[in-house]
Amino acid sequence: MTTDQKMISTINTVEMHTGGEPLRIVTDGIPVPEGRTLLEKRTYLKDYADHFRKFLMFEPRGHRDMYGALLVPPDDPRADLAVIFMHNEGYSTMCGHAIMALGRYALDYGLVVKQDGETPVNIQCPCGLVRAYVQTENGVTGSVRFESVPAFAFSLGRYVETRNYGPVEIDIGYGGAFYGLVDASTIGLDVRETRTRDLLQAASQISNAINEQFEIIHPDEPELGFLYGTILTDGTLGTKGDPSANICIFADEQVDRSPTGSGVTARMAVAAARKQIGSEEACLFESVTGDIFKVKISSETTCGPFKAITVEVGGQAYYSGTAEFSMEADDPLAGGFLLR
Repeated sequence: MTTDQKMISTINTVEMHTGGEPLRIVTDGIPVPEGRTLLEKRTYLKDYADHFRKFLMFEPRGHRDMYGALLVPPDDPRADLAVIFMHNEGYSTMCGHAIMALGRYALDYGLVVKQDGETPVNIQCPCGLVRAYVQTENGVTGSVRFESVPAFAFSLGRYVETRNYGPVEIDIGYGGAFYGLVDASTIGLDVRETRTRDLLQAASQISNAINEQFEIIHPDEPELGFLYGTILTDGTLGTKGDPSANICIFADEQVDRSPTGSGVTARMAVAAARKQIGSEEACLFESVTGDIFKVKISSETTCGPFKAITVEVGGQAYYSGTAEFSMEADDPLAGGFLLR
């Protein structure tokens, strides 16, 4: 057992995915983190109980691209539940693919009373309250749509200097998390044809450049002020019935299999700021697995000094199983590891 490894009792999970992007929902085995607010609980988990994240996200139980959710009591009186998101690097502020999965889970596991038709589920995320709407037919839950927190364009048409691509034009948008947005063709890549590992390397280099050359600040909450990832796009917006392809690389070179709910929200905020899209237009966004989110503007609002919008994102999550994870005291790798 390594020096930083701690014994963990059995942890039970429900396994889901949205477009192939996994969500490991903890149902038992992790104590509720200390703290009054959700952000305080998130900070406590990061500072004092991060071994749980490594145990579930890392090998041999997970992998570099695993994603997880820990449900905790909400401190927002409007919320039905609250969630702490986790991944290979730490803890994110928003996750659209997880919201879709958690909407179904909340109804199917009795956290919210299921109704025929559409049932609202209010989920408190570190970025704020997200309202999900779960479609049910004959008692079976299906597609989910959610309305985002206020999203805005943080920076438009700026350039970062990169080692391999020279100056790269970027936009930075916020959709519950901050993303750098790049038309892949401007750096000689094609999100549909280029190998995923090459797209990953390019996006990671751009993310590093943004972090080195920009200061990102959220106007309301300092803990939200950081770049979560970079999204390479095909340069379209999916408004003509042909989906716009994109790939999101976030955290520590983690590849999102879904179109990325908070990412497409950020894309919509940037498109709205550029006046490239109207309030009634629906956009289709496609991921590396071919999964599609349907997206449109819900409302106009503000976030600090920024003109903002809320965005409706719709998709489908699926169950992939349940799990019971444990560890043996003499296993030197039981706490988790990553090879790349």
